[in-house]
Amino acid sequence: MPQFDLPLTSLERYLPERVEPADFDSFWKRTLSEAASFELDARFDEITAGYTELVTEDVTFAGYGGHPIKAWMLRPRSATGPLPTVVTYIGYGGGRSLLGEWTALPSAGVAHFVMDLRGQGAGHRSGDTPDPGVGGPHFGGHLTLGIDSPETYYYRRLFTDAVRAVQTAQAHPFVDPARLMLSGGSQGGGIALAAAALSPTVLDQPPLAAIIDVPFLSHVRRATEIVNTAPYAELVRYLGVQRGREDETFRTLGYFDGTNFAPRCTMPALFSVGLLDDVCPPSCVYAAYNHYAGPKEMNVFPYNGHENGGAAQQAEHLRFMRQVFGQA
Repeated sequence: MPQFDLPLTSLERYLPERVEPADFDSFWKRTLSEAASFELDARFDEITAGYTELVTEDVTFAGYGGHPIKAWMLRPRSATGPLPTVVTYIGYGGGRSLLGEWTALPSAGVAHFVMDLRGQGAGHRSGDTPDPGVGGPHFGGHLTLGIDSPETYYYRRLFTDAVRAVQTAQAHPFVDPARLMLSGGSQGGGIALAAAALSPTVLDQPPLAAIIDVPFLSHVRRATEIVNTAPYAELVRYLGVQRGREDETFRTLGYFDGTNFAPRCTMPALFSVGLLDDVCPPSCVYAAYNHYAGPKEMNVFPYNGHENGGAAQQAEHLRFMRQVFGQA
């Protein structure tokens, strides 16, 4: 795929007008307040997975609507005190999968909390969390599930789960609540962006920073106009059948679009973009980045697509993590 979007010099200046619902803040305040009425009910059950140098735990906590959400928690077995912690959110169609996929960060001396995704986990990583909430007609995966209204939309539940995941991680006795950061790529990057905006509104100790790689659900309307790849193709197909519902659909999406969360984020963030990315287009990534209110840096991979920087970006994660946590 050649570079198909705006040139880099234009991307760096790209600051599209945001379309934000007037009750955006009150909607999320009410949503998170309703979630707080349910006890977190966090459980950490140690399991034997064969990683002798790590403590591995099967986690359950109450997310949106009190629904049980699964997660993994991994930490170095040699650790004796509260640890810096990374909370990770997963890409579209994925789940928490097997523990072996998440051993890298604990090897660097931090605790790693990996949230499962309700109703997902059959696309590329397996998952274990059902989604009791259902909506009306939707096409394919989850992008159009419940999209008739922000009240019923799938991502209302998922973004609420993400905030509750931070609370759960902070409740762990081996976690230092003051040294916690968020991370995710693609859909996970979109979730991390939402959690970066929403967590400080309800937590006594908000996260320190966020890693937001090639975020999905940013500048969504433009994405549907310039690419026809999954998952945005689900929305294109839906609107191709549900003719005349564009205004209502994009109004719902306004409550979940990363360009509307970004101005509410003040924590330092590391972003990344692939200039050949036809899944999360570069202009959509930069729309979130340029509206992001906190300190930020962008890693650009000119000849990469949605795979982004691969191991090179993972090395950048480690650098940024050590910088944020004050590690040598």
